[in-house]
Amino acid sequence: MTVRVVIADDHPVFRCGLRAALSGTPEVVVTGEVADGAAAVAAAREGAADVVLMDLHMPGLNGVDATREIARGVPGTAVLVLTMLDDDESLFTAMRAGARGYLVKGGEQEEIVRAVVAVAAGEAVFGAGIAARALGYFAAAPVGGRAARPFPELTDRELEVLRLVADGLTTAAIARRLHLSEKTVRNHTSNVVTKLRVEDRAQAIVRARRAGLGDDA
Repeated sequence: MTVRVVIADDHPVFRCGLRAALSGTPEVVVTGEVADGAAAVAAAREGAADVVLMDLHMPGLNGVDATREIARGVPGTAVLVLTMLDDDESLFTAMRAGARGYLVKGGEQEEIVRAVVAVAAGEAVFGAGIAARALGYFAAAPVGGRAARPFPELTDRELEVLRLVADGLTTAAIARRLHLSEKTVRNHTSNVVTKLRVEDRAQAIVRARRAGLGDDA
């Protein structure tokens, strides 16, 4: 079976090189190239791809949010992240969003082809060096009757800040608790407000307490 792939990356030179690499293999056919997350979601909804090769940092709708939309709205299309980012936060955020695989750019063509075919078949694939961290994430995932992690759209640090905000701590107190600058805490809080689609910090606290966060939850 030939796997149809859409490449989502905002660097045209990289897209061109990746298309050339993949087009030389019988297992894969590149059906499109897009430069942002919204176009990647549209391609998936139009049925153009079995797999979307997704970069994380793109203008407009980023790769994580695009992955989340595809996973929820087009579950028949697998997302395979292909990025320069190999940190834990990027990896786990992409996994929570619904990515079925995670590769770091710079790997061999054969590795990418194998990963594309594998995720199209329903497998989870992770590149060398991050597989152990991914397995650790799955081992720690909630099972049985334990509650799921609230607000999966937030990074681990953003969720930690939200918990403390819901506890009633000020920005300065959170900064001291987490050994961060007040500016960094404000940035995390702003990200939380944006991702939760609320008007301000007060509404974020209400959402958090409804989800079981905070001393008054």
